[in-house]
Amino acid sequence: MGGWRPAGGRRRRRAAEEGEDGSAVLRRLREARALSPQGRSAELRLLGGERRCVRRLCRGDRAAPRGGSDAFLRASGAVRAPLGRSAEPPARCVCYGLGRFGACPAARYQLAFLLLLLEELRVPPGQCSLFDPAFSPREAAALRQLGMRLLPENEEGKHDVEGSATVFYMVHCGKALYNNLLWRNWSAEALSKMVIIGNSFRGMEERLLSRVLERDYSYIAKVLKGTEEAALPAHPRYLDTFNDTSVHWFPPQKLQEISPEVWDFLEEPMYQDCEDLEIIRREDGAERCCPDAVKA
Repeated sequence: MGGWRPAGGRRRRRAAEEGEDGSAVLRRLREARALSPQGRSAELRLLGGERRCVRRLCRGDRAAPRGGSDAFLRASGAVRAPLGRSAEPPARCVCYGLGRFGACPAARYQLAFLLLLLEELRVPPGQCSLFDPAFSPREAAALRQLGMRLLPENEEGKHDVEGSATVFYMVHCGKALYNNLLWRNWSAEALSKMVIIGNSFRGMEERLLSRVLERDYSYIAKVLKGTEEAALPAHPRYLDTFNDTSVHWFPPQKLQEISPEVWDFLEEPMYQDCEDLEIIRREDGAERCCPDAVKA
């Protein structure tokens, strides 16, 4: 009797070894890292399955889940459509808010889809910059192994396109991040060079009171008249991954409908009256910048 142990003891010891969250995904990451003869990071090995699955979906492989290939082909088409009408192909990509892809399957699918989009749009990985203050050092290393760049500081979404056609990949980001991005590029010339893949602007307009949208997210409110939007097709398997996600672009002819006085208003958003700010401010934690970003 004295040598008997409860069956749950091993599970508790394993959970204690895995840290505070006891995540099985973290255990898989460590095991994958230990078993890797090439020394590839565990995140890359874990990402491989999702990337292969999304690749099959995008290319219509028979091994893909039923109906999935059509969904991702339509999703790829929704992204390519506005770019195909542009005389200037995208030169670079900026990704915000990807999340903890080492622990979250939805974030891994989003990263896999981003990698496939870069291939489809012929944007080199080295021309794709990412920032998320939640990235772990191991995740940062995985992104560098993929050839991508980490932004050295929290821009709060205030990224200038600098005259280059740019795709912004911002799935499930806070409204303030989109608002800041629009403010930083508030001219017809700059906006016409942008494509934003992220939360539906139409959905924001429908869910928020107009006075709240105009007060807290004024640049989103003002750009609606000059925006074209196409929803990414939904698929039951990826509802939590790309729900409420749309492709947004800003045709020059539509931007001309915005009155000149609207363009002249360039006050930087401060969000002093915003009660539900969905963004990590730079002053909220400079220590939470992407790990090793400067070294990359």
